[in-house]
Amino acid sequence: MARARAAKTKNDLWGTITPDTTWKGRTGRGVRVAIIDSGIDTEHPALKGKIKESVEAIQEGGRTVFRQSTAGDVAGHGTACAGIITTVAPEAELYSIKVLGPNASGSGEMFLAGLDYAVKQRMSVINLSLGTTKPEYFGPLHDLLDRAYHFGCIVVAAANNLPQPSYPSIFSSSLVSVVKREGGDPFNFGFRYGQVIELIAPGVQVRTTWPGGGYRQLTGNSFACPHIAGVIALIMEAYPGLTPFQVKTILYTIAQRNQANEDQHKQAS
Repeated sequence: MARARAAKTKNDLWGTITPDTTWKGRTGRGVRVAIIDSGIDTEHPALKGKIKESVEAIQEGGRTVFRQSTAGDVAGHGTACAGIITTVAPEAELYSIKVLGPNASGSGEMFLAGLDYAVKQRMSVINLSLGTTKPEYFGPLHDLLDRAYHFGCIVVAAANNLPQPSYPSIFSSSLVSVVKREGGDPFNFGFRYGQVIELIAPGVQVRTTWPGGGYRQLTGNSFACPHIAGVIALIMEAYPGLTPFQVKTILYTIAQRNQANEDQHKQAS
């Protein structure tokens, strides 16, 4: 028996990386997750008490600064992302960084400022269910993400819903990029080796929180992204000292195993 286990370990380098050993029994407690978005309805019954800080970007004296926010979330996008994260990691500490307006739109400068704020705060996980297609932001975003990577901040970015690539989701070396799939199990995520957008997570008809105490069913890459952010919060609770590279290795290993299990199930049926 011992010889068989040794042979298995030798042939399967990542055999010890399983959901049971990685996040079973975890809730995300103590893990700081920044949501750079349209704000969060902090009074929503499912979110009340889970938002540790809410700030918003404003223009003051020709520069972007942050102040405490009491504006809530008119667009609903940030509240929806927060609800998904807390479904997966109910005790994660959420930090709302508001950079989008009523139509879930905003400037590239605000986006950069929000990401810079989160990195300077050394957030463990940063959820970016937003992006830009404007090439002038390629360089500044790339530099910011390199800094986030070296600071140990794990950035999770949603792919563009349109065929056009968006930044920063295509910077797959310094962040975790996510695209939507059908299915409701947040832990049954997949991995597309060799693709620009690597991870696949639930993002079709996802039921989640909406401003005013309600819920909606939403579809989009924006709502696949926070599923992975929540999973990472569980991993970081279990192993607080992990680097972004190590977290990505764990995600990819389990995603490949998920895919293998799915393929076996299809063959059996």
